[in-house]
Amino acid sequence: MKLLLNPDRIYPLTSPAPAKLPAVKTTKPPLLQLNPAKYHRPIRRRCGLTINAVMTDSMKTEDFSLNEEDSVRNPALSTTYRRSDIPRPNKTVLEAQGRVCTGPTQTKPLTEEQARKVLDTILKSAKGELKDDGEVSKAQLGAFFAGMTIRANAFPEATQWNEGERRAMNAFWPELVRTLPKDVIFIADPEGSIMGLGSCVGPHYTGQDAREMRLVGALREVLAGGHLGFEEVQGVLRDVLPLESEDKSRGVSESLLSAFLIGQRMNRETDRELKAYCLALDDEVGPPPVADVESLTHYGEPYDGNTRFFRSTLFVAAVRSCYGQSSLLHGVDWMPPKGGVTEEQMLQFMGANTHLTALQAKQLIEDENGGFAYVSLREVRPSLYSLIGLREHIKKRPPLATSEKVQQFVRARGKESIVAGFYHEGYEEPLLMLMRRRGIHAGLVVKGEEGALSMTTRLRPTNTSKGLPVNYCSGFRSSVNGAAFEADGVSREAFRMEVNAKDYGFEPSDTPRTDRSVAKNIELGLAALRGEKGPAYDRIVLNAGIVDHLLGCSGAEDITSALDRAREAIDSGNALKRLLNYIKISHKVK
Repeated sequence: MKLLLNPDRIYPLTSPAPAKLPAVKTTKPPLLQLNPAKYHRPIRRRCGLTINAVMTDSMKTEDFSLNEEDSVRNPALSTTYRRSDIPRPNKTVLEAQGRVCTGPTQTKPLTEEQARKVLDTILKSAKGELKDDGEVSKAQLGAFFAGMTIRANAFPEATQWNEGERRAMNAFWPELVRTLPKDVIFIADPEGSIMGLGSCVGPHYTGQDAREMRLVGALREVLAGGHLGFEEVQGVLRDVLPLESEDKSRGVSESLLSAFLIGQRMNRETDRELKAYCLALDDEVGPPPVADVESLTHYGEPYDGNTRFFRSTLFVAAVRSCYGQSSLLHGVDWMPPKGGVTEEQMLQFMGANTHLTALQAKQLIEDENGGFAYVSLREVRPSLYSLIGLREHIKKRPPLATSEKVQQFVRARGKESIVAGFYHEGYEEPLLMLMRRRGIHAGLVVKGEEGALSMTTRLRPTNTSKGLPVNYCSGFRSSVNGAAFEADGVSREAFRMEVNAKDYGFEPSDTPRTDRSVAKNIELGLAALRGEKGPAYDRIVLNAGIVDHLLGCSGAEDITSALDRAREAIDSGNALKRLLNYIKISHKVK
């Protein structure tokens, strides 16, 4: 493990004593190919699908295989979990959003030809000449024009409008002003200063009602490249959420809301703004229940899932539960922009109840046969869940993609920790700031593969790209060295490091690819929990043991001991038993 020195203080970790390990169209969904003579009766899920969920220790990997036909049918692939009631965004405008709705240095200006094509598409859609998936949504209009406005007002010269974009806008603007709704004209030129000769709509626009008035006022500042206070952001979110999906006349303008969300991300949110996103809806369904456990770790995986590599956290949670380290996982069934494999998809595919309330999750965490739980955003933060469709049409990740990873839907009587994944350098400190604001005892951010939590055992390439490497970790934990107490009365120490799995006896191996296959991810995880040695097994052990150690969990003071404890949980069959028990008892909680 390569320790990166904290300039203020160095916190040494236990030195390893490595021991080399051995190398190791929607139709009725497919059932896992299990031998029925070996298993108990199937459990019927709420949606009417069945799966043989309670398996004996004699299960073989080949019992869990899917045939070639099944692999392309629901619900084996993550893409099939996308809600059918969400309209598809216009592809031409969405591609342009991917270029212009990003940061001050990442934005890629459009060519004149591209800009003309986009504006022509928008104009045709506004005139009703495009139908179905070809129509440009209100959310797309808000996001695209917010991106263009912020670039014009606040970005450095290299990513401001180029001459081609300016010529295209000048050519289309007169007709756009006559055709587009007033809220979109406001977003495109809020002060009437960008387009010169144009419209007086922007400077005088106030919104349609009291809720929109606050949003419009905040959006003026955002579109100018400015920032907002904690109360301003919190007030906007509480005013406009949940987004009305059935009665559009009662909801806030999706153009304004999408402009607000992507605009805050483009301006790079301040700590105050991120805290508002993180805490604004904490009391939406009441105070969180408190689980009677000594330790609880909240896992904040990116909600949009994995599209390429094995996702290990569900199986890690089962392992950690075997020795008293409780975990709470949270997420969604499907989330843009990646729309990859999530924990909810895997649990749903295996037959677990994925409609648990926070109180039911508390019961499963406390259950002696459980020790971990999963809650869906749909149940615990319905307001934020209502934004999934809007987020697809925004294209880029909004501030919520950061703040939703730092949540406490259930609290604990004992110590609490949060682990969150990240990809883009610069977000590790804001995530840790949010964790400290939660008042927890330990926090950890991990740059795992795909920006998720799974650390890898593969060798780091010699020609690595710029930025922090995969397996980079940063965090804090309760101090054992008498460090000064912080404002909340907890003494914490900080650390930063890069985990090199080879230092702990793991043979380097390529990460198993799943390529959006929910079934493949489950197959790899269950085979590993059966004790089948290999890359998936190693990753589960590595991620359980290293996280236990870095969080300062009891019994994990020594890294080698922590890894051995995780191996024992698997090799004894207890981890598999815990996961299968969870699937069963998730249907029995009241």
